[in-house]
Amino acid sequence: MSITTFQNRRAATLLCLALTPLACGDSGPGATDDPTAGESAGEPQSPCAGAEQHEGEGTYYGADGTGNCSFVPSTPADMTLVAAMNETDYAGSAACGACVHVTGPSGEVTVKIVDRCPECAPGDVDLSQHAFEQIAELSAGRVPISWEYVPCDVSGALSYRYKEGSSEWWTGIQVLNHRHAVSSLEYSEDGGGSWVSVPRLNYNYFVQESGMGPGPYTLRVTDVEGNAVVEEGVPLQADGVVAGQQQFPACD
Repeated sequence: MSITTFQNRRAATLLCLALTPLACGDSGPGATDDPTAGESAGEPQSPCAGAEQHEGEGTYYGADGTGNCSFVPSTPADMTLVAAMNETDYAGSAACGACVHVTGPSGEVTVKIVDRCPECAPGDVDLSQHAFEQIAELSAGRVPISWEYVPCDVSGALSYRYKEGSSEWWTGIQVLNHRHAVSSLEYSEDGGGSWVSVPRLNYNYFVQESGMGPGPYTLRVTDVEGNAVVEEGVPLQADGVVAGQQQFPACD
């Protein structure tokens, strides 16, 4: 997490604690001190039939759609129906952009993961205030929850955001608008004859430190279901978003 993001989250946590002591990711009254509490399996699992159930605690914070996943909110839902995932299940940004269905004491809600909660125990989810209101009274602050990964309700194709400063000598790409959590991104320099895996960093960009060349690129993006999308002719940009042509298939 960047210093700015961390400071923003800490400021939000301190304000939250001052107003509602039980409502923040930091340990407080009712919080567990056991770092192994909750059920967690790390990287996102299948969001389709038979998705694994997780258990933990739900809290809320002043979410606005931004955070460690480096997303730029573009719709009201991007700013309100969002959440921060605990450090374990965040899994080095593997959870970014995934959708989870959360059930609480008085309701349920589906949110997109846009941030991480370093203070949260494994299995916990730190929800936006609007999302928390769908599952419990705000005054409860911290409540038991169960959750599972589900397909995101997206329309259209994948898209690709280049990190500012990208070039043929240093290239950062973020995958956007994906139905299922993204597992990997690769590129080919020979039209798909061989593939180079691009490392994913904690702030949710796939970064090739030595660069991917001048482009245009052939990209292969694979989701947690094992579905692979191959995009050809993706142009290099120093900054900005490039529209793709394909989307991961829906669950059977």
